[in-house]
Amino acid sequence: MHKILRPMFLAGLVVAAACNGDGGGGGGDDDDGVDVDAGSNPPVEGFRIQTPPITIAAGQEVTYCYYTTLNIPRVMGVKRWSSTMTQGSHHLIVFFQDHSQPDGTIDQSCGGVGGSITNLPVWTYSAQTPIQESMMPAGIGMQVNQGQKAYVQMHYFNASDAPIEASATIDAEAYAAGEAFTPAAAFVTYNTNINIPAGSTGMATGTCSVPAGTKFFTLGTHAHKRATLTRVSDGTTMVFESMNWEHPGARLWDANPFFSFASNQLTYRCEYDNRTGPTSGMPVREGDSAATDEMCMAVGYYFIDGATSARSRFCVNSLLVP
Repeated sequence: MHKILRPMFLAGLVVAAACNGDGGGGGGDDDDGVDVDAGSNPPVEGFRIQTPPITIAAGQEVTYCYYTTLNIPRVMGVKRWSSTMTQGSHHLIVFFQDHSQPDGTIDQSCGGVGGSITNLPVWTYSAQTPIQESMMPAGIGMQVNQGQKAYVQMHYFNASDAPIEASATIDAEAYAAGEAFTPAAAFVTYNTNINIPAGSTGMATGTCSVPAGTKFFTLGTHAHKRATLTRVSDGTTMVFESMNWEHPGARLWDANPFFSFASNQLTYRCEYDNRTGPTSGMPVREGDSAATDEMCMAVGYYFIDGATSARSRFCVNSLLVP
């Protein structure tokens, strides 16, 4: 069985709301945020990430990252993610990475999927609406180790004429101690070959090997505002596509047999239109800025039956990183 979900259960990590949609149409920023209640109770089993308030000036668009360490008492299997974002928040992404930043650091020098080839950040959870919830299939959990270092990337746009205070709360509900679960991990692609000519259209694509036995329970895409179509295919068979760059949605398989790539290859594709807007007079290439750059990503979550661990996989263009 499958469902098309909006917003994207992303991946983060994955990468779903109770509303359904096909990801079609255009999108505008979601600026109707909510009051983040830091006094509410965190999960009894699990953990909470609470970002401090950040002042966003009137008319400002900016991306911040908040760095922390998850000081949990044991290895946990997260079965439910949920989050709330205040007004002005366009999206948040939780990354796992062995960073060297002191806990509590907030800065703007953070790339969406930056890092060295031996220390790639793991896209763990994301949200594109003020209130979002993401459930794992029964018996599946995102494995989180003791002392896991993480950062929260937060993209803000203050469309008002006064400063705002922006923050986010992310809760991770875990299986109880001793409760068995099959560990899941992310499968993320990233394309560095984007080059959309000035005043023209363009596309980017890649094909990545999928290890044998891999079972996906969600797949989605990520791109910026010039994207007119994003797609994931199994050979010549379309698995997921969206024409809404801002809220692309995701495809979810919530029960056996889940989804396996018959071709053992995942092909992702993004199509762009650079004929209008502020960048139409210049070429657009790969990068983190939603205003001036583009991205082409497929993001999914998978597990392998009987496995006792799961390793996140990252494919650059068409090369699966070991």
